[in-house]
Amino acid sequence: MGKGTNFIGQPLLTQLLKFFDKDKILRMSRKCGGERYVKSFDGWHHLVVMLYAVLMRFDSLREITASTLAEARKLNHLGITTMPRRSTLSDANARRPEAFFEAVYRDLLASNRHLLSSDSRNGSMPPWLANLLILDSTTIPLFSNLIFKGVGRNPKTGKKKGGIKVHKVIRAVEGVASDIKFTSAATHDSFMFVAEEFNKGELLAMDRAYIDYEKLEKLTQRGVIYVTKMKKGLKYKVLSDVMYMDAKNGMAYRIQEVEFTKKKSKKSEECADGGKDTPQEQATVEGEKNGEQIITHRARIVTYPDIKKSKGKGGKEIVKGKMVSLLTNDFTMDAEDIIAIYRKRWEIETLFRQIKQNFPLRYFYGESANAIKIQIWVTLIANLLLTLMQRSIKRKWSFSGLATMTRILLMCYVDYRLFFENPEKEWQQILANSADPPPELELKFE
Repeated sequence: MGKGTNFIGQPLLTQLLKFFDKDKILRMSRKCGGERYVKSFDGWHHLVVMLYAVLMRFDSLREITASTLAEARKLNHLGITTMPRRSTLSDANARRPEAFFEAVYRDLLASNRHLLSSDSRNGSMPPWLANLLILDSTTIPLFSNLIFKGVGRNPKTGKKKGGIKVHKVIRAVEGVASDIKFTSAATHDSFMFVAEEFNKGELLAMDRAYIDYEKLEKLTQRGVIYVTKMKKGLKYKVLSDVMYMDAKNGMAYRIQEVEFTKKKSKKSEECADGGKDTPQEQATVEGEKNGEQIITHRARIVTYPDIKKSKGKGGKEIVKGKMVSLLTNDFTMDAEDIIAIYRKRWEIETLFRQIKQNFPLRYFYGESANAIKIQIWVTLIANLLLTLMQRSIKRKWSFSGLATMTRILLMCYVDYRLFFENPEKEWQQILANSADPPPELELKFE
């Protein structure tokens, strides 16, 4: 009977941990102050145990500690010499700075960025995709309003739940977060929109919540192209208006060149920067009236019909459509490219859904702000590891399917590349061996 070839080697968790350098991890922990007053449960142990818990989708410290004891022999082979108690893990989540896990995530991303952007399955890419950044945020509900302030009205009965808002920037060719910030859910998205963080030549796709004329003008001055959705009720001056028709004499798209105007109080500006105008602000100021500065921003509005087709009862085709208006500071790019750029923005929504559905973010392992942030950082690290695994496999797997199989096989001795590229191989061998007739026995009589 032939031996299997998939279930050999090391546990799957060990293969994932090879993306890290243990000595480098410990240096990061010491640099961030994570090794002060620590006897045995150092930064490496903390990272491995939290990764194990997040990948297994445990919901409590009790589940984590019970499972580590059950898998003690295999974890000991990974270099885990301490099985943490609930109090030890709780104290570590409260005391070890979340900046350590942020440093681990950023180092892991920087070390493997070439693997994320070199996926051959992307096919032929449009020229703008390599420079496309996507900006958005998502809110994770919490159990208390005392840690991170929740958003919305206070309920009439019961306590108001808090929430932490995760602001992310992702590179479209990578599909994972490249820049992350945390605020309370009550913080408006535009507060985290800093034009100075983007560089010349970059292309930014974002939601309409980030529209701020002054910040959009700063992006233009820095040579950054943006594409966003129009807000309702915006006031502007139309400089030109052109309608383009399709082959059926229907509207293909409409392009308007417009000018926005914003009045800015000079007194508030002096309080903010000591009375000195930045070069970008000086370039946008066209006049002053009664202590106010008038800031102008020129842009282009691309309006197109968004047609969606679906099937109703009896297979009857249902066609629904609505007009969508996009705002951009680019005046040369084709309208089709502007529309494609904004549609690509939905990739970050897919990432948010992917993280929330496949990792434990409904329950947290601690009640402090530091513990909550640590769990989110470890979740992002786990998501990045599975994405790297997904990119290294030739066979196409959905992320949810890959995450489920990883959870099942996490402590199994399996070569993940061999198994995920041909998971049916072992079963096919078993069927082939069972189909062979048993050898005939020769009876000898003396």
